[in-house]
Amino acid sequence: VTKTEKASTNNEVAIVTNEDESGTPVKVEPPAPAQEETVVATEAPVQTPEPQAEPIVYDGLTISELAEKLNRSLHSTLSGTGATFAKYAIEMGIDPYLAVAIVLHETGCNGTCSKQVRECYNVGGMKGGPSCNGTSYKRFNSLNEGIYAFMSNLKRNYYDKGLKTPEAMNKKYAASTSWAKKVHHYINKIKAA
Repeated sequence: VTKTEKASTNNEVAIVTNEDESGTPVKVEPPAPAQEETVVATEAPVQTPEPQAEPIVYDGLTISELAEKLNRSLHSTLSGTGATFAKYAIEMGIDPYLAVAIVLHETGCNGTCSKQVRECYNVGGMKGGPSCNGTSYKRFNSLNEGIYAFMSNLKRNYYDKGLKTPEAMNKKYAASTSWAKKVHHYINKIKAA
């Protein structure tokens, strides 16, 4: 119990005493001085950034998934080139299924690739020089160069001119009127792979 008494003079002094329940004064100990807290410096925990999910790039697939899907249809000399086709298709804004379908139709690489692909890296039946073994078909120095040239040709000479489907491309790309139907056959195989 705390008891406060006031002096009756103008100079008021407050006297504070503590008493137990019977009214007996109790000695009041001054509070112990506050002890300084010891602070131990520690390094902030290293936060490992969460792995970022790969963005969806085409048909609900990431670039890796798209490459894997294309690889399931690419055989022989073109085996394992799905990432190359996927990369160039996304960079150039080309339908990767359409591009690979044209390649499969033009080169036979759904089984054993044609001599043009095996020896001259010509994946799209492109004509020009330097010649592939004395033919009118163009020779490339590497498979990557041949794939890039083919994809670039599709972009410049077809996509940029609004020809973005097998039907729209057919008349310009091939003399055969059944070319578009055959390319669609490969597109469906790629999508199902």
